[in-house]
Amino acid sequence: MRHVTPSGREAFFPASELIVSKTDTKGRLTYANRLFCDVAGYSEAELIGQPHNVIRHPDMPRAVFKLLWDAVQQGREIFAYVKNMTRNGDHYWVFAHVTPSFDGAGRIVGYHSNRRAPDRGVLEGAIIPLYADILRTERSHRNAKDALSAGSRALSDFVASRKASYDELMFSLKSAA
Repeated sequence: MRHVTPSGREAFFPASELIVSKTDTKGRLTYANRLFCDVAGYSEAELIGQPHNVIRHPDMPRAVFKLLWDAVQQGREIFAYVKNMTRNGDHYWVFAHVTPSFDGAGRIVGYHSNRRAPDRGVLEGAIIPLYADILRTERSHRNAKDALSAGSRALSDFVASRKASYDELMFSLKSAA
């Protein structure tokens, strides 16, 4: 897979449709629905076996992904706004619902994500400014570990300032828009 410079153009998908993917426990894609392929600009064959972060946009704070991975690896579902990058460098926003998949013995065997078109009011009024602040915090550190720690602290402080859990905050933002 090649990395391209983001163009700044935004791609959209119908609010009535879902982007769906599945990964193994290492985050490698095992399934991508047609909408995912179409929006991201890859064929299914190009995506299967690749790390899900092949679509990671550089404007996304690492702290958000740490929060997401920590939740699903602990067996919990999580909702998050995510900015992804298409093959040609465009971007698209999603409201993701990520859940662990379990085998019959209750062991995590992979992850499943449904992504909806995001609420534009929430994006512009809360998420984009929040992510920009966290990203500035992360980028102010040279060391990747320090950057992730500082970004995670900034995200945690923001959530705590709203006197809610992260999940409660994601839904209160959605309902307030």
